[in-house]
Amino acid sequence: MAIRLSILDQSPIYKEDTGSEALRSTVRLAQRAEQLGYHRFWVSEHHDSTHVAGSSPEVLIAYLLASTERIRVGSGGVMLQHYSPYKVAENFNVLSSLAPGRVDLGIGRSPGGLPKSAQALRQNNDGALPDLTEKLAELDRYLTDSLEESHPLYGLKATPIPFIPADLFILGTSVESAKQAARLGLPYVFSLFITGDEAAAEEALNAYREAFISVRGSEPLPLAALSVIASDTEEEAAAIASEVQHIKIHLASGRTITVSTLEHAQQFEKQSTEPYTIEVREPHVIKGTGESVWHELQRKAERLNVPELVLLAPIRHPEKRIRSFELLIEAAHAARATP
Repeated sequence: MAIRLSILDQSPIYKEDTGSEALRSTVRLAQRAEQLGYHRFWVSEHHDSTHVAGSSPEVLIAYLLASTERIRVGSGGVMLQHYSPYKVAENFNVLSSLAPGRVDLGIGRSPGGLPKSAQALRQNNDGALPDLTEKLAELDRYLTDSLEESHPLYGLKATPIPFIPADLFILGTSVESAKQAARLGLPYVFSLFITGDEAAAEEALNAYREAFISVRGSEPLPLAALSVIASDTEEEAAAIASEVQHIKIHLASGRTITVSTLEHAQQFEKQSTEPYTIEVREPHVIKGTGESVWHELQRKAERLNVPELVLLAPIRHPEKRIRSFELLIEAAHAARATP
């Protein structure tokens, strides 16, 4: 089974580095990823964080497109619940007009931050998250210039109209989000690095395929996003992984927010008005040498039946993060060259 490899980067801030240095590290990684032959390079959206610098994926994507030549660049993902679908479509139509055929628009379902940042983004004090289904459908219509005559804004266009619009993806961690992607006829990415639950990923991706084929009558594009740490030795990979934290904040309303540090969880405690519990879990990271990580990635791709994996390396040290992706692609090429 041939597997395409892509990258999701969160622009982590290393020790005493600044946000500027973290963003420059992301640019270097994107350039190296293009040289190595990775298919996509996505950046995330996080707000009010001292640990990651990627708060505005649209702006960062523009810079990355200008700093590379061939690799697809996109978001993993824009938090659409905070924004107007029309404005998001305009932003990505501008990007697609500047770099035709190279832009992806991944939509995430989490708030991308703590309560205060969500409130500031939405200018809404009730804390409620809107239903994404209608917003996603509207965004897709703006991107493809296909508002129905019955729509109250029929005739409105998200200009400029690109020759090749951005490819739209839905990111999620549940059967519900998978079926939502299928109903809209969109590619779906299961974020396995958040849940770590391979059985749940398999169930969601199978539900996505069945619903997509039933609704659309064609084959869908399922992807899985995983967290990896590849090093020259197993010991070094284990040492890096020991610094990774995975903390879940379970809200009384049923929502779950994942953060990467206890400090971030403590900030949530100061901002939340809703009862919650905090759970510290073992991070969902595939770690080892390039060869051992690649073998595990192959196994997961075969079990989940996905042709493409989007890889996140939770490594704050910039050069070690780049080295991780170098080792992985080298191992993949070596395995493909072996009869």
